[in-house]
Amino acid sequence: RIGRLVARAALANPETSLVAINDPFMSIDYMVYLFKYDSVHGRYPGTVEVGENAIVVDGVSISVFAERDPTQIPWGAASATYVCESTGVFTTTEKASAHIQGGCSKVIISAPSADAPMFVMGVNADGYSKDMTVVSNASCTTNCLAPLVKVINDAYGIEEGLMTTVHAMTATQLTVDGPSKGGKDWRGGRCASANIIPSSTGAAKAVGKVIPEMNGKLTGMAFRVPTADVSVVDLTCRLVNGASMDEIKATVKAAAEGPMAGVLGYTDEDVVSQDFVDDKRSSIFDANACIGLTNNFVKLVS
Repeated sequence: RIGRLVARAALANPETSLVAINDPFMSIDYMVYLFKYDSVHGRYPGTVEVGENAIVVDGVSISVFAERDPTQIPWGAASATYVCESTGVFTTTEKASAHIQGGCSKVIISAPSADAPMFVMGVNADGYSKDMTVVSNASCTTNCLAPLVKVINDAYGIEEGLMTTVHAMTATQLTVDGPSKGGKDWRGGRCASANIIPSSTGAAKAVGKVIPEMNGKLTGMAFRVPTADVSVVDLTCRLVNGASMDEIKATVKAAAEGPMAGVLGYTDEDVVSQDFVDDKRSSIFDANACIGLTNNFVKLVS
């Protein structure tokens, strides 16, 4: 699913060309169907058709491969420079580098990685250098949390914090009660559409990788809830230098309209999660949902 949405985004971006797709688990006609129709983001606005070993989108042929072994994917023959590794399987530098043997130049892992350099746009992307061949874009939750943490920590300092993400359902969950995938997360095997399910997440700790000074200062957990898309982060933290909630809001708004525009957003409208479906920004600060107990102890929502 991540791959399909990356493909939609790439096709909508005039600076990128989508040249090839690899999926060993579905036929091309089924691939066309899943690309054309999406239960959350709606029908693809252009044309999508079956081609010869390809899908044809808006008249442009995109090669389709079906290799299980990344080293066997002929990325070079398709003139692919960048590969988005979104299977969730090849998340280390060594495993993701297998794509390069197929002829691409660089690999972006769409998940946290144990050893690949991890980047969050608006936070530490300036640390990227052209000699890096495999990088991680972290997780969706880290992309929501880290921009907010950066703004608050830069302005006021964060002494410590706890994060809770109220998270939309994901493909790892089940439609009816059953054994969870892997069998270890018993609660994760309960019906996704009927329960609020506490879960673990490494997103808060991962912030310490993209903002080193936050290492050891944040941790968190998740609640999986019965919604199809859009999640929210609740950051409850203790500030080093106290500030009123109005001052905090002004700081975040200035960042959202300035150096972090396009990554961090700001709203003071009475919105709900569905209002952010299709929003391209990583994190939208919800000013009306934030509260403070004192100037040093605040709950921020994004």
